[in-house]
Amino acid sequence: MTLKSRICKRIEEAGPMPLSEYMDLCLMDPIDGFYCKPDPIGARGSFTTAPEISQMFGELLGLCLLKTWLDQGRPEPFALVELGPGRGTLMADLLRATSNFGKFNEVAHLVLLEGSPYMRNLQQYCLSGHEPQWIDSIDELPELPIYLVANEFFDALPIRQFTKGIPHWSETAITYSNGSLQYCRIERADNDPFLPRLPSDSRCGDIVELRPSATPMISKLSLQIARHGGVAVIVDYGDNRSLGDTFQAVRFHEHADPLADPGNADLTAHVDFGALQGAAIGVASTDVVSQGQLLERLGISSRTEALARVARGKQRHELESARRRLTDEDDMGSLYKAIALHPLDSPAPPGFCE
Repeated sequence: MTLKSRICKRIEEAGPMPLSEYMDLCLMDPIDGFYCKPDPIGARGSFTTAPEISQMFGELLGLCLLKTWLDQGRPEPFALVELGPGRGTLMADLLRATSNFGKFNEVAHLVLLEGSPYMRNLQQYCLSGHEPQWIDSIDELPELPIYLVANEFFDALPIRQFTKGIPHWSETAITYSNGSLQYCRIERADNDPFLPRLPSDSRCGDIVELRPSATPMISKLSLQIARHGGVAVIVDYGDNRSLGDTFQAVRFHEHADPLADPGNADLTAHVDFGALQGAAIGVASTDVVSQGQLLERLGISSRTEALARVARGKQRHELESARRRLTDEDDMGSLYKAIALHPLDSPAPPGFCE
């Protein structure tokens, strides 16, 4: 039975399916989920992430973590953590960039949060020579200082989507009719547990998206940083506040209908960085900066020039093209944003302040 058939059966038996449940099944179903299939990321997959565009992305984030570790007194041991490591490209580039600086790599305990067995195999191959520990939940992090990076992780966490009406909010759900999956709305009463978290200044017709699983994750990460030290660097696409319908699908590097072929497209929605900051407990949060600002402050232009000096012909052009794609305002530079969480008594990580 296909994933679509199973979803339709579930709807027939239990009624409309909340969007959050639909996203979770499409992305992480152990048999048919998008991230449990071969090659979801990269040129042959459905989408490409910044680490796959250029090694410079992972290198610069690695140096950001390294400098933060030095500023915090070089604690050892510590957990070097990535949430949703993809094929392992970012972490491999990060470890290469930090390999010649002090004892950073030597005392790092590598921890990867990854739920897909297929992706774990790719990460093991890419990180051969290292000994990562895979975990299924933030609760499994070791009680150590954590130096963490999460690139395009939170955008794939399931969302609940609400529309302001008169007098009540309604929630987006999925139903089945005439052979196809379709959107519907379920009116929510005022006692719905999520409604108090919706903006009080919303106007009729406003659409707000919430990520129920993101809040406890950020809270647990921040409490661990508050207790033991470290930093969490989060890069994703989104803005300071959720407003509007941002639920979308990407397949073979093009936008697709999120309901057309469950399990065979990447489903995402913009990240509400203000909500992530609001969920942090006992730590400082930097202002939201654009990916372009972050990478320029970390020295991507200088790194591009250094690599270009030893590159040839086409490679030089590719290096500059990658830099522009990562930093230009009309590309990933402004669409993607970043924040960092760090101890109250420590300086902000490099790249997050002027």
